[in-house]
Amino acid sequence: MSRIDLTSLEWCELIFKDKNKNYGAYKMRQDLGRRQLAALVIVTCAAVAALTLPRLIRMAMPEQKEEMVEVTQLSMLEEPEVKDENIVRKVEPIAPPPALKSTIKFTAPVVKKDEEVSDEDELKSQQELTETKVQISIADVKGNDELNGKDIADLKEVITQAPEEVKEQPYTMVEQMPQYPGGIAELLKYIAKNLRYPVIAQENGIQGRVIVRFVVTATGTVEQVQVMRSLDPNCDKEAVRVVQSLPKWIPGKQNGRNVPVYYTVPITFKLQ
Repeated sequence: MSRIDLTSLEWCELIFKDKNKNYGAYKMRQDLGRRQLAALVIVTCAAVAALTLPRLIRMAMPEQKEEMVEVTQLSMLEEPEVKDENIVRKVEPIAPPPALKSTIKFTAPVVKKDEEVSDEDELKSQQELTETKVQISIADVKGNDELNGKDIADLKEVITQAPEEVKEQPYTMVEQMPQYPGGIAELLKYIAKNLRYPVIAQENGIQGRVIVRFVVTATGTVEQVQVMRSLDPNCDKEAVRVVQSLPKWIPGKQNGRNVPVYYTVPITFKLQ
């Protein structure tokens, strides 16, 4: 038995023998071979274009130097030695105010006869007291017999100054370290997104790592940003800028309260 070509006109005539050839199916069967060939050509051309077009585009565009910013995992970084700066300052105690005499000593009155009273002992009238030139002072009033007490009239005004508030020094290690919102993955993503490789450093082929240390305060803000290991002035400046732009952190805790803590981040500049 010979092989049958289902796309041949002979097969089409055989199927529609003694049938209505004006029906649309006969015309479609006649054009089946041409349509299949056209579809095959179109698919082949599309596949060739998809494979060659990207290469042609890359050849047409000028070659650009790719840059990549690599952020090293914090767990792989060796912590630099930091001197213990938790200094406890001695505060001079404020002397307590002197003890005062609690009462005024009472002098019992003495009853005398009229002829025994001298002119100096007589009570002065209000007018006489006003016109007198004798100075009247409350310092003449003495208190009781307390030995260590002071009369209030002998005291001078003393201005006491509160001790200067001692700012708490940052910790290097605490029970609960500060956390960036979202964790280390979000921190690395933020740095990689906002870090800008200095153009002058790229032109000079400078690449390497900058280690930045900063303080996460008790309120979660980033302060005291400093470069612990330098690479290049331009790269150092850019690393500090990115760290200073970090949003608020979750503060570190020691003994159940928020405290300032040192934190170190490595930032790598790398060209490829």
